[in-house]
Amino acid sequence: MTEAVEELERKRAESNARADEARAKRDRLNAEARALADERARIIDEMREKSTLAQDHRHGRDDLNDQVREAKKLREEWNRKLAIVQEKVLELRRTRAPRPGAIPVWRLRKDLKELEFRHMTTALTPDAEKRLIADMQRLESAIREQEDQIKHDPEVEVATAELTLARDEAEKHHAAVGELAEEAQAAHESMVQLFESVDELRRQADGVQVKLVEAKTAADEAHKAHITAIEEVRDIEKLLYATRGGRAPSPYSAAEPPREEDFLARLKKGEKVSTEDLLELQKTGRG
Repeated sequence: MTEAVEELERKRAESNARADEARAKRDRLNAEARALADERARIIDEMREKSTLAQDHRHGRDDLNDQVREAKKLREEWNRKLAIVQEKVLELRRTRAPRPGAIPVWRLRKDLKELEFRHMTTALTPDAEKRLIADMQRLESAIREQEDQIKHDPEVEVATAELTLARDEAEKHHAAVGELAEEAQAAHESMVQLFESVDELRRQADGVQVKLVEAKTAADEAHKAHITAIEEVRDIEKLLYATRGGRAPSPYSAAEPPREEDFLARLKKGEKVSTEDLLELQKTGRG
């Protein structure tokens, strides 16, 4: 039986080696799977954080767009008021009568333009030019005097104040439209960049997930190989134990007992042999 025992011990050593190798491979793959799981969790956390931030930018953009629309309405409203008040002021200036005997402002302006045109297009003697300039200055003075008189008219003063208010409000809301629109555009661009980053992170997470599944599958296979090898070791140890005095009922009482050469051939081919086979071989005294 010495040769059979040696063969069993050799097979046990091989099975132990396979078990150790499979266990080491399983542990390495499990460690790799844990690292991949941690990496995937990190990516998902970053993805969720950026997605939340992108949603915040989206809400901010939408709020700013609402403010832009409201500012546009106010700007249009004040532009309409401005046009009305401007027309009112012009009408008051046109209809305010000068002091008794004074020439209307519109006539003074007309005369002044004619003199200015004459001064630019006509060759004049020095004396004629001096008289022309004096007439232009007289007309300008008369215009300023009447404009000052109109400006201090109570009704004109009220209308002018309304004009100033309407102009200021229209300009304020126009500036607000521009500023809010810029802020909304900046929020939109930030949102788009974040969502693009989220898409990229999702692709990374999917790639890591594929590797994670592969590592887990390979680890499971290595674990199964480890268990199989351990079971082989246990079976062989049972056979070795039987050779050292263990006994079991023989199934060969009515059949031809096994021969040692057949037994060894089966061992070398890797076929399973039972404890009963070995015990029957011992019993026949052929070992």
